Amino acid sequence: MTSPMLESFPPLAAPGARILILGNMPGVASLQAQRYYAYDRNAFWRLTAALFGFDANAPYDDRVAALTGASVAVWDVLKHCRRIGSLDSAVEPDSMVANDFETFYIAHPAITHVYFNGAAAEKNYRRLVTAPGHLRYTRLPSSSPAQTMSFDAKLAAWRQITTEVRT
Repeated sequence: MTSPMLESFPPLAAPGARILILGNMPGVASLQAQRYYAYDRNAFWRLTAALFGFDANAPYDDRVAALTGASVAVWDVLKHCRRIGSLDSAVEPDSMVANDFETFYIAHPAITHVYFNGAAAEKNYRRLVTAPGHLRYTRLPSSSPAQTMSFDAKLAAWRQITTEVRT
C-alpha cells in the first residue's frame, strides 16, 4: 500500500524578512487545519510567543502577523512527500520534493540566517536544496513533542533567534 502524497503550504513571510525558520513537513493536524504548527502539543507558537512578545493563544492570523512583523519567515523544506502519520522518520525518502527556495530567496533577499526546527529539516534541506552561499545556518531543537527536551531548555536554545533579528 502506498501512503498518500502530502502537500505543504506557502511560506509565512513579509517583505524584509531577515530570518527563516524551517520545519521539515507539516504534521497531520497542521495539514488538516491548513495552519503551521496546529498540533496543540507542538511548542512552536509558545516558543516564538515567548521570544517575540505575543500571545501564544491569540488567533492564528494574529500570531502570524506578530511573527512576520518581527522579520521572521516560516516555511518547510518539503513541498511534497509521502508519509503515514506525522513523524519525520515516516517520510518516504524517495517521495521528497523540496520547496522552491531559489524563488523564495530572490523574493526575500534580506534573509541571512536559516534556523532549522529540528534535525530532519536540516538533513533534508542540505540533501535537497542548493542555496545561496551567504546564508548562515543553525539547527535548533525541534518544537515537536517527539523531542523530549523540556520547554525551558528548548526556549534557551531558541533565544539566539532574537539576537539575530535585533542586530
